Amino acid sequence: MIPEYSRPSIAEVLPALWHGGLGLEPARAGAVLLVDGLGAELLAANAADAPFPATLPDAGPLTVGFPSSTATSLASLNTGLPPGGHGLLGTMLRLSDEVVMNTLRWTEAGGGKPVDLRESFPPESVQPAPTLFEQAKVAGVGVTVVSEAAFNGSGLTRAIQRGGDFTGVHAFGDLAAGILTALAEPGRQLVYGYHAHLDAMGHVHGPGSLQWRLQLAQVDRLVETIAARMPADAVLVVTGDHGMVTMTETIDADTSDDLRAGVRAMSGEPRARHVHAEPGAAAAVLATWQEVLGDNAWTVSREQAVDEGWFGPLSPRYAERIGDVVAASRGGFGVTRTKNETFLSSLLGQHGSLTSAELLVPLLVARA
Repeated sequence: MIPEYSRPSIAEVLPALWHGGLGLEPARAGAVLLVDGLGAELLAANAADAPFPATLPDAGPLTVGFPSSTATSLASLNTGLPPGGHGLLGTMLRLSDEVVMNTLRWTEAGGGKPVDLRESFPPESVQPAPTLFEQAKVAGVGVTVVSEAAFNGSGLTRAIQRGGDFTGVHAFGDLAAGILTALAEPGRQLVYGYHAHLDAMGHVHGPGSLQWRLQLAQVDRLVETIAARMPADAVLVVTGDHGMVTMTETIDADTSDDLRAGVRAMSGEPRARHVHAEPGAAAAVLATWQEVLGDNAWTVSREQAVDEGWFGPLSPRYAERIGDVVAASRGGFGVTRTKNETFLSSLLGQHGSLTSAELLVPLLVARA
């Protein structure tokens, strides 16, 4: 699949909560619960472990953007822009000839000690577009972000969630309580809640594993609890930022002489690689990567990926963040980097590519 940014997408969710759209009627108070890793196909395949969502209307599936990864999708959700409009084009993001940044941690990528980049690359400059939270605040809407306490003040939070009043939480209980408390505040309210652990179980044990399914059952209970206790004039929508697949075959770009030839830097992630070539080497690098990866990936030039709309409308300021070559994995394949991305390369479950398993997420709607 190539993301259809003109169809219902994750970028339209927050505006729909206060203006209507996506089949939603405007409500005094609206909350979106973003369950990291909740893909539409995974949810459907494991419905027995999450019976409550099956009772809710599903206004989806929605498409997320490319790469189908957390930082990219959350930026689209919170800015209302496609990836080409906000510029967070993957987990590892090339910001200059010398710096590739881990967007989740806002640190320099690589195998050494992490270097905090919040001062040298301020989040407000890396992603300067106004957030929907900032716009809602200007319109007189109360905005609350309910997320893990460790994310308060993080680079990614500053880049895509500025404008919201942050409530830090530690477990399901205070996540539910934080969302319910914010919904009960007087006047118009917009609430964003985030849950990370389903994604973590998928990465470590594989999507659909027993550990993943048991975590999905906990998410089911969380959604049911919030829906049962929220104010009568509120609405809750539940969505994800991507799905996930189990990687069954990999090639290590850090040890492959062919994949390193003519390459200045690599960014992205195992299922969605940006390959930045040395000056004058782009054509040769493209030919080599196409030959080596073969049918395991859709491997194209930057120009083709942009022309085909992989990133949506592209702001010229972000063009150099896209690799000269872009490789989107098929099946269970991935391009790892065991030296520079040791932990990421070790994970069983991955996402980022153009398959429906990774791109499609639900939009479940609950009213009191």
